[in-house]
Amino acid sequence: MNSSIRLKQTIIIGAILLLVAFLFTRDIKGLVKPTEENGKTAAPGQVSESASVSSGLNIQTTSEAAKSAINKSLVTDIAALENKYKDATGAEKVELAQQLAQKWDDVEQLTPSALYLEVVAEAKPSSKNWLASGNKFLKAFESTQDSLAQPALLQKANTSFTKALALDKENIDAKTGLGVTIVNGLGAPMQGIAMLLEVVAKEPKNIKANMNLGLFSIKSGQFDKAIPRFNTVIATAPTPEAYFYLGTALENLDKNKEAIEAYLNSKKLAADPTLASFIDKKVAELKNKN
Repeated sequence: MNSSIRLKQTIIIGAILLLVAFLFTRDIKGLVKPTEENGKTAAPGQVSESASVSSGLNIQTTSEAAKSAINKSLVTDIAALENKYKDATGAEKVELAQQLAQKWDDVEQLTPSALYLEVVAEAKPSSKNWLASGNKFLKAFESTQDSLAQPALLQKANTSFTKALALDKENIDAKTGLGVTIVNGLGAPMQGIAMLLEVVAKEPKNIKANMNLGLFSIKSGQFDKAIPRFNTVIATAPTPEAYFYLGTALENLDKNKEAIEAYLNSKKLAADPTLASFIDKKVAELKNKN
């Protein structure tokens, strides 16, 4: 292999790594701007997660960390509810946990919300409750950029989905969630892929399964296999993420014209300045290649 070919491969690999790093460390939904309503200053699921992980995602530690990212008036409201929760027992405690899960979800603090949903599921074990817990933990995992928090959140999600599936072996959402956690590191990736393939065999348009199969294809460099997955998601429920990842796959197959179109659709749907700037640079680069 001559030096020019090796150089080209190095550049391509480097570009892919940088792009994948961008993809997997950012929420590209365009929801990162603080709002007057909740006064939040951090992106969903990103509040001092490492502190929570060090204590096993303890509710108290996680809650205190999350309070630093929301409006003080909301802190007062949540703190009052948590004080009631600490003194409550039985059914009242479970009800307060459900209320707190919703309160934290309303201000987009996903980890404390998930932890309270876990309390509900432990007190009232059902496939529905464990599924709610798993989905919230998985969403927190997908949203956080804290590499220390991710393993603990993913493990919590895995446990919740496992318990949901044990109570309802035919629950397609639980199987999808479990497959996603396995693909993301909790077990042999192909085991997770097999589960997600079972899901799409039953539900060809399943958004979460197709999305994660597409993401795994990108991670493994199988860009041609990623394209139909993202196209399925887009045909069912177009999102900025699906278009962005579609653009990534197309770009790496040198289908620059189609990649530009996908990136621009992502930019349009997300309406996020950070993503828009990134895409504008990416589009300019691709146009220069044509």
